[in-house]
Amino acid sequence: MAEEEKKLQDGAEMSFWDHLEVLRGTLFRSLLAITVISVIVFCFKKFVFDDVVLAPTRSDFWVYKLFKMDLNMNLVNLEISTQFFVHLKVAFQLGFILSFPFIIWEIWKFIAPALYQNEKKTISGVFIAASFLFYLGLYIGYILIVPISLNFFLGYKISDAIVNTISLNSYISLFTSCILAFGIVFEFPAVIVILNKLGIVYRDTLTKYRKHAIVVVLCIAALITPADPFSMMIAAAPLLLLYEASILCCKPRPEEEGETLPANVSEG
Repeated sequence: MAEEEKKLQDGAEMSFWDHLEVLRGTLFRSLLAITVISVIVFCFKKFVFDDVVLAPTRSDFWVYKLFKMDLNMNLVNLEISTQFFVHLKVAFQLGFILSFPFIIWEIWKFIAPALYQNEKKTISGVFIAASFLFYLGLYIGYILIVPISLNFFLGYKISDAIVNTISLNSYISLFTSCILAFGIVFEFPAVIVILNKLGIVYRDTLTKYRKHAIVVVLCIAALITPADPFSMMIAAAPLLLLYEASILCCKPRPEEEGETLPANVSEG
């Protein structure tokens, strides 16, 4: 494997099996990083759950105070093995989250030799920004989307005769899906910039479909928030800003940014 990686770094010609061997090394190191960090996270059970994961279930969570939300939530465990497997699941997911910059670095090392020198310079910055965007998405999902979703779903009733009894598994599923979804969605500008650098997507493409994107974003925000416009706009604002940032990061088509050639060419 070391020989194949040396070829990759030197830019030497490699066979399909050489590339496969290098890819195997990339996957192995990424999985090893996730496993090591997951084990470390597993050992800090009290901090991870009491201070981070379960914080949005308490009425004194600072977001509820800021937006004057009244949340009353008690979790129950319905199966004897659920707490153990939830502990494993959360530890693995946090292992992936915390090792994300290393995984991005491994992916970059794998694809960089296939790029031209000018492509490396432009795209390398995007890979660095990818980690920042991922964590920004996680943070917004944690402080905005999770509390707003809990406030809405706990307050929604089809009958006063029904009492909400929220299971631990149900809460963990909502919690992880919200934050991971926003972390992945926030990679949108990075993906768009890479496609733009490769000449696949241009600024006018995103501008053309801006109205469609606004409608989709507002529909998503309406589904995960209460009916009031204020909460809906809080959820929609990050996604709309994300789309506009993608437009600004894109370059126009070559014919749009280039100067028009003169009609008359002087004869030599």
